[in-house]
Amino acid sequence: MAAAFGFAAAGVAAVVALAVAVPFTSPEEPFADAATDVAARALRDGALVGVPAPVEPAFVPGRPVLLRDSSHISRWAIVVSAVRPREEPHAAARPLPWLSTRTPEGTTNIVLVLDRRVDAAGDLWIRVLLPSLDADATGWVPREALGGYGTVRTRLVVDVDSLQATLLRDGRAVFRADVGVGEPAWPTPTGEFYVRNRLTGYASPQYGPIAFGTSARSRVLTDWPAGGFVGIHGTDRPDLLPGYVSHGCIRMRNEDILRLARLMPVGTPLTVR
Repeated sequence: MAAAFGFAAAGVAAVVALAVAVPFTSPEEPFADAATDVAARALRDGALVGVPAPVEPAFVPGRPVLLRDSSHISRWAIVVSAVRPREEPHAAARPLPWLSTRTPEGTTNIVLVLDRRVDAAGDLWIRVLLPSLDADATGWVPREALGGYGTVRTRLVVDVDSLQATLLRDGRAVFRADVGVGEPAWPTPTGEFYVRNRLTGYASPQYGPIAFGTSARSRVLTDWPAGGFVGIHGTDRPDLLPGYVSHGCIRMRNEDILRLARLMPVGTPLTVR
């Protein structure tokens, strides 16, 4: 008897709870689940309890790059492990001088990526432009010696005859400036190179507010303090520009080097002609 009464009481309580939870609907309206109805009203009113506010994304993808014209895209990569490049894309090829993970200026070393090839053993090799005394020097390194690729759409062209520098983006000129280059006894090397770091530690009247290190090396004396590499920097003697005034480096007026720094990323190919 007591058990039956308990069962009946529980049933009544359940009916009362359902009656309280579910609002009355007219015969013409469809019967809605209580939880669904409450959630729908809360969403409509913007007051859903227990759901955290959205957070800022940790990573926002950049704008997609159209691939219909890749002729002006250049690729570079960080040197993640010291390696001896090879003349050919296989381990038995003649080794070239070591490629370090750091530049003489103490920054992370990068190389310009030119080509890729898989050898007979199935290993992937990457052809890179090397920082070398020989202009246009290239070598092959194992893919695992390099980090991920970066891309640029710029190219800096320095003409030692017209004494002018031009920055191209997607093949169009976006910057021009007069420059000073090496004197006849210490000529600025010509050929294909790349910009491999951006430096503020050399800021001074001699080097200006900012400088770029390049992969170009002079066979004679250079005024760049990193062992014969050619830099691009400002000057405290803008009155000498344009002209053949340096020990191999490329000088610009300070306002021009600051403008170039806003437009030219590291990894930009450099043509000196």
